[in-house]
Amino acid sequence: MSINWFEWLGYLASLIVLISLLMSSILKLRWINLVGSGLFALYGFLIGALPVGFMNLGIAAINIYYLIKIYRSKEYFKMLPIEGDSKYFSYFLDFHKKGLEEYAGTSQFHISNSDVNFYILRNMVPAGIFIGSKYDENTLKVDLDFVIPEYRDFKIGSYIYENRKEYFLDKGYSKFISFSSKDEHIKYLKKMGFEEKEGKGKKCFVKSII
Repeated sequence: MSINWFEWLGYLASLIVLISLLMSSILKLRWINLVGSGLFALYGFLIGALPVGFMNLGIAAINIYYLIKIYRSKEYFKMLPIEGDSKYFSYFLDFHKKGLEEYAGTSQFHISNSDVNFYILRNMVPAGIFIGSKYDENTLKVDLDFVIPEYRDFKIGSYIYENRKEYFLDKGYSKFISFSSKDEHIKYLKKMGFEEKEGKGKKCFVKSII
């Protein structure tokens, strides 16, 4: 039995809605669900199922409302230094161990070996962590720049690498360098303005602050 294109549209819309529910990022969930509900609404109207069409049109409108709210909302960011003997730091690494290993290749980090370290608070919620060590006289090596999945919408990265440039310049650093091998992290670095280069015979990613 052949399936007409109306049915394929319904299957596609169902798949997209299902995928949206797998997203840990609220922003991604809203965008993908908007596409899925929009297609479902179209499917409902095309086959004459008005309740399906109007219900999903309503869901699409709700997604649009919350997306506008997200983009218009003014968020508060703060850098909070990590104490050397912080138990919370150990708990943070342990709780996000799997994500850290997938994203950074390891979950073992030591504050004593770093020159710059802080939590990133987003609306007073610890949403990420940054650890850097001196690479040369004016370059800071990014050992860890990790954001928990719920907040991976590049806002924290923009806050660190763009809005807080003076923080790093005051410490004598005019460049960042990262030796990442993880595809997801490399994609993030390029989004933040890092350029792929060769450093001491190894592939690296460099971003100038000035």
